[in-house]
Amino acid sequence: MPIFYQHQINDNTRLGVWKIEETEEFFKGNVPHHRDVTHPHKRLQHLAGRFLLQYLFPYFPYELIEIADTRKPFIPDERFHFSISHCGDYAAAIVSKTSRVGVDIEIPSEKVLKIQDKYLSKEEREIFNNQLPAAANTDSRLLTSGYSLPTLLWSAKEAVFKWYGAGEVDFRKHTQLKQIHTGEEMIDCLFTKTQSELQINYRLFDKLVLAWVAS
Repeated sequence: MPIFYQHQINDNTRLGVWKIEETEEFFKGNVPHHRDVTHPHKRLQHLAGRFLLQYLFPYFPYELIEIADTRKPFIPDERFHFSISHCGDYAAAIVSKTSRVGVDIEIPSEKVLKIQDKYLSKEEREIFNNQLPAAANTDSRLLTSGYSLPTLLWSAKEAVFKWYGAGEVDFRKHTQLKQIHTGEEMIDCLFTKTQSELQINYRLFDKLVLAWVAS
């Protein structure tokens, strides 16, 4: 099975990334409850993400999933909190029995670099430009391409957005990234809509960025 990355965050929270190599029929045979998606590759991504939920927790109740007005899937009785992300040939999921969660995966791209003023405040760009030399000394992967750090910061904010789940988030105003700790693979964040101090965890892989929040 092509489980690309798996992490037991604690006794109640698990994370996984799946490299999609199977056919649609494989996932449909293992995901009895899913919604129809028109685009073939997006449908495959969707199925792989749903498949991961029960891969992480074998008794995850697919049949109870509902979709909120914000398009966030959820379990009404909060028996599980979960978040799904997909990009290219990868799907990621995080599931917790106790914590609100959010996950995002991204493939580094020039587009993220070009639009960084839309999701990073002036203060954040100054903070991370100043922190980059020291951070790169600890983790040179941040300089592997010119897109790695901007993609990581975008992914971190996407993970917070999914963690919050209620929509209407201004990435520059409400999600304030403060400091990157490369040794711990963690970013400090203040989410001003709820005045929550969050720790965003991340992993950098070859041509793939993963970020998540569990709080």
